[in-house]
Amino acid sequence: MTTLSRKETFFVGLMLFALFFGAGNLIFPPFLGQQSGTHFWYAIAGFIITGVGLPILTVLAVAKAKNGIQTIGNRVHPVFGVVFTVIVYLAIGPFMGIPRGANVAYEMSVKPFVSEGSNTMALLIFTIIFFGLVYWVSLNPSKLVDRIGSLLTPALLIAIAVLGVGSLLKLKQPLGAVSKEYQAHPVIHGFMEGYLTMDTIAALAFGIVVITAIRQKGVTNQRAIVKGTLQSGLIAGAGLILVYVTIGVMGAKAGATHTYKDGAAILTTTADQLFSVWGVLLLGVIVLLACFTTCVGLVVACSQYFGKLLPKISHTMLVTVMTVISFLIANLGLADILSLSVPILSMIYPLTIVLVILSFFHGLFKESARGIYSGALIGTILVSVYDGLVQYGVKSEFLTDLYGHLPLFAEGLGWLIPAIIGGLCGFLVSLLSKRADQSIHA
Repeated sequence: MTTLSRKETFFVGLMLFALFFGAGNLIFPPFLGQQSGTHFWYAIAGFIITGVGLPILTVLAVAKAKNGIQTIGNRVHPVFGVVFTVIVYLAIGPFMGIPRGANVAYEMSVKPFVSEGSNTMALLIFTIIFFGLVYWVSLNPSKLVDRIGSLLTPALLIAIAVLGVGSLLKLKQPLGAVSKEYQAHPVIHGFMEGYLTMDTIAALAFGIVVITAIRQKGVTNQRAIVKGTLQSGLIAGAGLILVYVTIGVMGAKAGATHTYKDGAAILTTTADQLFSVWGVLLLGVIVLLACFTTCVGLVVACSQYFGKLLPKISHTMLVTVMTVISFLIANLGLADILSLSVPILSMIYPLTIVLVILSFFHGLFKESARGIYSGALIGTILVSVYDGLVQYGVKSEFLTDLYGHLPLFAEGLGWLIPAIIGGLCGFLVSLLSKRADQSIHA
């Protein structure tokens, strides 16, 4: 087979949608809707750029690079390629991403119905069942499209549709007032909210899952794989946009009559108001399915990567190790996992964005590629690592004052200008080195 059929492309797209759509993606848009109010459409446009566009571009970049993010990292240096890729997979996989997904699923689908004193035991029982199912589905990646794309994703979309349509029909009030943050620059603030979903990092892993799924359909030509990835990404992106707009409008309308502390509170209260206890159960099903599909995708992606890195270890053993580690860390509780994961992700995310953007212009760099990549990443690291350390409580007044002069530093994008300057410096160094070599050999 040279290309995917339309049906196969559709189901791979559904699988990718489900892999991306975790609990965080469900919670951010309603809160954005409440905060942006009548400026909602501007804010959601910014959110879609970074919450949908950038992750899809990352999946495409991974497909174009043939062997995934490590190939892109190798353009800096082979050692960097391995180290960065391992850190990314461990961070979004068994050490943080997977345990966090399981905990969020428990917090929103089971905990509301459990007494406080039984919480620890309930979490243990839940994670045993949850990771048992994750383990079973992850054992055979060749059936991932059928199990997720054909079964779980439609169930997830139906549940979201029931909640979304019900809210749109019953919430008759207009959009709420605009908060201070969204009055002046709603698109920029929406852009930042999408950035914080961290889906771009997850896309580094999911890109491999999509490529593997396409290859298992008999597609071997690299151009056809990239084309199939793009088409599947557009389907996943369309689904994400539809869901984000629907639940975002829900938040904008709900925020007109009451102020909620976060997106979870908006969804839970609205579900309860619309359908009473059945609404809360429905929301629990949505979150459970969303977290489950994301965790399965991460287990499979991590196992496939480490299977290539350590070919003597079987896929079954790798899935077992990933699942067991995730299970153990998940039982630490959501608060502890978040306190550890958010700063590390803050360090990794800017590096990922820079690598992905540079990869689309790689063909133009020629001999200067290594210099440009290295310079841009050095500039990024200088700021992003400090951002992460600050969140751990390690702070320097000198660096804070120095970096405070950078544009967008307060918004978490202070690394942008140093990355550009570093890339330009790397290009100039490469150019001068090339001329020096030519002079020596002249």
